Amino acid sequence: MNLRCAFVFLTAGLIGSSVDAQSTPRAATAKPSFDFADVSYFHRWSKNDQHEFTPAGQEDLGKWTDMVTVNVYRTARDGDALATQANAVLENYKSHGARVLRTDSVLRTPERPAEHFIAVLFGRPEFIEVAFARFRLTDGTGSSIVFSHRIYGGKAGDEASAWLKTNGEKLEKALMTSNAMPSPAALSRERL
Repeated sequence: MNLRCAFVFLTAGLIGSSVDAQSTPRAATAKPSFDFADVSYFHRWSKNDQHEFTPAGQEDLGKWTDMVTVNVYRTARDGDALATQANAVLENYKSHGARVLRTDSVLRTPERPAEHFIAVLFGRPEFIEVAFARFRLTDGTGSSIVFSHRIYGGKAGDEASAWLKTNGEKLEKALMTSNAMPSPAALSRERL
């Protein structure tokens, strides 16, 4: 994949979400924001154009297992700008020690704009994180939807390999075909 880019985001879970005066923490709500891969996700945190969602029972953003992060790229209004964002994210992932597992692009068709996919693995002393990122244009605004899965503990490498073997392909497909996540316009309207 030859995407052109400049990174605007690193999965907030990777660098640790910190709630400060400019962020919007959210308590668990009764109604999920969306379902992904047969799991309901609830809004937990937003700051500027980054929004984090976790399943029930994973409210602690310091110790979660599964997270969906939606990033809005307001300046990405066409395919070239979206590709630039995706390449920037890829380069940022690499600069933070990510092992790139897979990249792919879905070519533009008359019915839909091009999309991009990145899968990476981050090894940290206390956990391993696998992140799948989809970059898309929705109603003329770029966004990325990142599904991240963390495995904690001393045997995280073996567990991450087994998890990827069992779940990687189906989660990539689910991410690249799902339209359940909030659109950039919906995130702006709701002011999560």
